[in-house]
Amino acid sequence: MTELIVTNFNANFTGVSATAAGVLRAQVARYDLALAGRVLPGCPAPVSVAEARRLSRNVPYGRTFVIWHVRRNTEMRAALWARDVLRLPIRIVFTSAAQRRHSALPRWLISRMDAVIATTERAADFVPHVRAVVPHGVDCGTYHPASDRSEAWAQTGYPGQRGIATIGRIRPEKGTDRFVDAMLKLLPGQPGTTALVWGRAGRGDLAFLQDLKDRIAEVHLQERILFPGEIAPEALPALLRSLSAVVQMPRYEGYGMAPLEGMASGVPFVATDAGCYRDFSDGGAAGQIVAGADEAAEALAALLGDPACHAKMSDAARQIAQTRFSVEAEADGIGAVYESLWCGA
Repeated sequence: MTELIVTNFNANFTGVSATAAGVLRAQVARYDLALAGRVLPGCPAPVSVAEARRLSRNVPYGRTFVIWHVRRNTEMRAALWARDVLRLPIRIVFTSAAQRRHSALPRWLISRMDAVIATTERAADFVPHVRAVVPHGVDCGTYHPASDRSEAWAQTGYPGQRGIATIGRIRPEKGTDRFVDAMLKLLPGQPGTTALVWGRAGRGDLAFLQDLKDRIAEVHLQERILFPGEIAPEALPALLRSLSAVVQMPRYEGYGMAPLEGMASGVPFVATDAGCYRDFSDGGAAGQIVAGADEAAEALAALLGDPACHAKMSDAARQIAQTRFSVEAEADGIGAVYESLWCGA
């Protein structure tokens, strides 16, 4: 019988989807579980919400309820309906990464959770019922260094001898313009380096994207700053390990998995002081925290111009991901919350 329902209602593969998928893959061997909603890569085939409710009617031996682990507003609403309206024997666990005050509806929904897991101490300040602070982890089996970075880059089909990328939605909040500014300063002095923007722009950000492309074309760098669009989840690990650096420059970020996935792939990063990036950097061992585009360009020029330093940071990045931010450690922390609920603590 099912003891855990993990929900994923978003059709798009987002950062939340990536973290949920990583944990779920680690949980499959630990629990009798089901995924409800949308497909997640490498995870069991999902069931419908109606089927998840049916599975929750029969509680496994030794349990007094089924846990629903939710991560979005829509998922909280569905779980509350199942618990409070249908009166099913379930308890609801919510993971919160936001490092700012939630709006009114999410605050009310979160207040109705049985337990909340915050991904950082800062995130814990904005939500009630926090049972534990559990950082997101990365699957260090899926994300691993290339045996030959140059060969891995050549296999991507992108031009040049090496690549730098930023990953995520193309919009001001994610700092895509900051990345472009940094590349406009960096690339003239870095022949053979190609910059990539992996992600898509929503309808409301198409003018923002076009402005970026126009600025790039004005200085004739359109063949070296590329916008390939959104990358399929199954393609991302191989692409990441081919890179020489990950660059993330958001104005706001709740947590931010891209540098961590790069670290597991042996790729150092440069980032603004957002999300959990400063903690990932480990005082500069795995990445550098910068204030803006000028500093980012300078940091990248120094990193790319010093192969010994780059190799040292690459090794440190991988080690930090394995020892401090593994998905297994995240699954352990989440499991402790589950057990505290099942034990009535």
